[in-house]
Amino acid sequence: MRRIVVALALLGAVAAATVPLAAADQGRGHVRSSRAEVVGYFIQWGIYGRGYFVKDVATSGSADKLTTINYAFINVAPASDTDLGVVCKLGDEWADYQRPWSAAESVDGQEVTWPRPILGNFQQLQALKALHPNVKVVASLGGWTWSKYFSDAALTRASRERFVASCIDLLIKGNIPAPGWGGMGGPGAAAGVFDGIDLDWEWPGSEGNAGNIIRPEDKRNFTRLVREFRRQLDDYGEETDANYLLTAFLPAAPAKIDAGFEADEIFDSLDFGTVQGYDLHGAWEPATNHQSNLFTSSRDPASPRFSVDATVDAYRRRGAPRRDLVVGVPFYSRGWTGVGPTGDGLYQASSGPAPGVWEAGVNDYDVVKGLSGFTRFWDKRAGAAWLFDGTTFWTLDDPAVMAQKAQYVRRNKLGGLMFWELSGDTPDGELIGAIADGLAGRD
Repeated sequence: MRRIVVALALLGAVAAATVPLAAADQGRGHVRSSRAEVVGYFIQWGIYGRGYFVKDVATSGSADKLTTINYAFINVAPASDTDLGVVCKLGDEWADYQRPWSAAESVDGQEVTWPRPILGNFQQLQALKALHPNVKVVASLGGWTWSKYFSDAALTRASRERFVASCIDLLIKGNIPAPGWGGMGGPGAAAGVFDGIDLDWEWPGSEGNAGNIIRPEDKRNFTRLVREFRRQLDDYGEETDANYLLTAFLPAAPAKIDAGFEADEIFDSLDFGTVQGYDLHGAWEPATNHQSNLFTSSRDPASPRFSVDATVDAYRRRGAPRRDLVVGVPFYSRGWTGVGPTGDGLYQASSGPAPGVWEAGVNDYDVVKGLSGFTRFWDKRAGAAWLFDGTTFWTLDDPAVMAQKAQYVRRNKLGGLMFWELSGDTPDGELIGAIADGLAGRD
């Protein structure tokens, strides 16, 4: 791992977002930043129905607390119908770099319109970094929907070299397509937007979205792919006198870890890994449960039982350095309805998912906290909270839960907290505020 330049860059981060931790993991060949990571996803499509703009990252106060923004997502797909070599592609060019902004929508209060090389989220992220230079922006590749072709990209040395080169060319060098109007795109048009790459392959060697390509050799090839990204990022960094971040999103289930990840090797190339600490349960299951419980409860009827602590322990047992594990937390809730009153709704059968604004069984924290008629309950054994009104159950990470998880990170000398995703918070950044305070020891 290359951490020296990154560590120096992060030393100026706002104190509220960070907490001193152990400076290094011995024997791993790297120097680790002594600051806790606060990593938040910004979703590309949030500018549509949600009306969540990069400006909101600033006005909510979140930009003062973040160390890294993960921009979700960049497509991983064949180059064309006739060229099946896998490359990085922009998934929504209008949202990424073509949409104009009114002065009221813009980070710096300036209208952004054509002609210019970039507009859209890319331009706004660049403007945000100008106002908040301690924030890094990382391009997240794949995700649940766009992981189908990762296995092909990682399959051979040649395919890895081409894929990685395409991602660096598009995202780091900023050579984005020119649409032929508005003065947009072209060589270097988006240079300086991204400070690194995040690999969100869901999942090497095991089932993810329907239709994903899966091979037994994905596990070894993921390690090789990570190494190729590290090599090419470092080579380009030598030219630009920069140190580019390389991170990965990692699953919670031990079976998926063992099928796809060599935890004792990949962290030699990664700056850190963000560990799934949510979606442990949800309304795809018939009974209520916690989706992001910190600990494993003996009362949990599920088999196998999952928890954040068990996931961290699984990676540690497989050789992952504790300081390179960044724990994921949800800025949304999962819910069931048609739930009986026994046990205040916990571990009870349901009739199905609770109604959600964007998806059945899911609501942003900002929505759930405003629901009326609900009582908050606390599961001491699991380290988890939920809301229940006698028939509808919402598993919930509120500020108190975030504070406990930040304390857990500090106590176990882990790398920080990551969350999905920024638009789920309140307009004044209630959840990220609790995270920042907790990591700074102000809980």
